[in-house]
Amino acid sequence: MSNISEKFAVVLLNLGAPESLDDVKPFLRNLFNDPDIIDLPMGKILRPILAWNITRKRLPESMEIYENIGGGSPLRELSQKQAEALESKLRENGRFKVYIAMRYWHPFTKSTVEDLITEGIKKVILLPLYPQYSITSTGSSLHEFERVIKKGKDSEIDFRLIHDYHDFPSYINALTERILEGIEKFNGVGDDDMHLLFSAHGVPLSVIEKGDPYEKQVRATVDLVVSKLENKYHHSISFQSRVTKVEWLGPATDKIIPELGKNGVKNLLVIPVAFVNDHSETLFELGIFNRNLATKAGIERYEVMPALNDSPKFISALKELVLQRIESWN
Repeated sequence: MSNISEKFAVVLLNLGAPESLDDVKPFLRNLFNDPDIIDLPMGKILRPILAWNITRKRLPESMEIYENIGGGSPLRELSQKQAEALESKLRENGRFKVYIAMRYWHPFTKSTVEDLITEGIKKVILLPLYPQYSITSTGSSLHEFERVIKKGKDSEIDFRLIHDYHDFPSYINALTERILEGIEKFNGVGDDDMHLLFSAHGVPLSVIEKGDPYEKQVRATVDLVVSKLENKYHHSISFQSRVTKVEWLGPATDKIIPELGKNGVKNLLVIPVAFVNDHSETLFELGIFNRNLATKAGIERYEVMPALNDSPKFISALKELVLQRIESWN
């Protein structure tokens, strides 16, 4: 692509996470008060009450989780590194500035939009840090951006969304590279003795039944990666992080790991397939809680693949996505 003379902004969309223990309670309230997460009749009245109740019940466990990973999540810091790396790469092609907009914590979408207006930026690419689309992630972030834009009195922002990139070749290459780095840690283990577990964030089953493409896209990503790996390794897919009592997409990660151990798996590499930043779900849920389950189930070597974070191949993939979206602007 030739050099772009017009000024563009790229906004990285993410859920956000508490950065200190004091942040945990308000973060949870924001999360469970989201209509794209919890949809119910008379939601404007009932949802805040339900959010308060869920937060009250989950707060002790959530506090313990963040205490175990240093008192807060590194999500914002890692997202900022991604933003800085992407901006540096994009400036090879034109006038770009990269921002972060978090759904449930700082920097909130409202603050980011205010920055865009102050900077006088008219054209924006929304780039979700969720490779697979779900109404509960990309959809929620998009709806919040649209709500904020509509409220802006002086906003002339025209934006385009990168809907998903679950099968984008450069993303698949970046993910495959990361997996191969994880496999290298099992030095001396034969291919037949390795098992890969692709763990994705779960969603309520009702979301999938309404037509959400998330599960299909997760499975498509896994199929492409397994093909890249020449089908050398046994693999499974699971879903984690259930937060309500309704039925969730399965099988659950904390159920399948003990089953793998009972079935004789000794070497397990867990791949956070739907996460591109390390945070509580990768660092605690996979790295600590499920590691204990694996040990109890007789799994001898257990590794969790680091998320893509700011890996050069992943940043290059994001750059390609942005430039392609600009080419098809109209």
